[in-house]
Amino acid sequence: MHGKAAGLIITADDFGLDVAVNEAVELAHTHGVLSATSLMVSAPAAADAVARAKRLTSLAVGLHLVLADGRATLPPARIPDLVGSDGCFGNHMARDGVRFFCLPRVRRQLAAEIRAQFEAFAATGLELDHVNAHKHFHLHPTILSLVLSIGRGFGLRAVRLPAEPGMPWWLAPWVRLMGMRLDRAGLLHNDRIFGIAATGAMDEQALLGILDRLAGGLTEIYAHPATRRGLTSGMRDYRHTDELAALLSPRVRDAVAGLGLVPRGFVTPA
Repeated sequence: MHGKAAGLIITADDFGLDVAVNEAVELAHTHGVLSATSLMVSAPAAADAVARAKRLTSLAVGLHLVLADGRATLPPARIPDLVGSDGCFGNHMARDGVRFFCLPRVRRQLAAEIRAQFEAFAATGLELDHVNAHKHFHLHPTILSLVLSIGRGFGLRAVRLPAEPGMPWWLAPWVRLMGMRLDRAGLLHNDRIFGIAATGAMDEQALLGILDRLAGGLTEIYAHPATRRGLTSGMRDYRHTDELAALLSPRVRDAVAGLGLVPRGFVTPA
């Protein structure tokens, strides 16, 4: 390690998606190296997730904004340009990104939905550790602007920066811009992240490889653990149980300890 002092956040995304995810989060935090999780406030098992989080007082919990490929918080009649009649977002992120930027009507609905998700998180009574977005959609400048302006009223202090080493060249300028905007806003963020390129495959070998080359600064490692596979059609190939096993692995625990690090949250130490 070199440069500024190292810090490590180990996060599970999609908390609340399914009881199998919630079970894995509890196991990985209680018996493994998991230090943080990101809550989908309108997902089917969100209430179960909140109940577990209130028992796990050392678990840092953030808001996992869902604006694609998931269920909205507001009813379809309030956001007809964002969701179908089933209340779910589609997965046409490039098209939707253009609409968010170009159409004021759509932006107003987007702002209302983001506010509703912040309100739903606040209603849980949990402390807001951080904010990120499903599929890193908060990298979109319009979404980020709304997160920053709305989040301030809900105690926003930290945001995930999707800055993974080796990211595609065309993505790097957007990530740098996002980092600059977070710095100007005085918000905490990680310096780098691991979990994007190996999404669904953050097994023991992957985690050990990341820890072996950990640099200075604040690193976030994120995964999608669960106690069973096949949670959604979009996660058909995700190795959820292997990711859970990695978070529980004694070898991974020893590697973290060997670095002299205690996994933490963004603003809430574990």
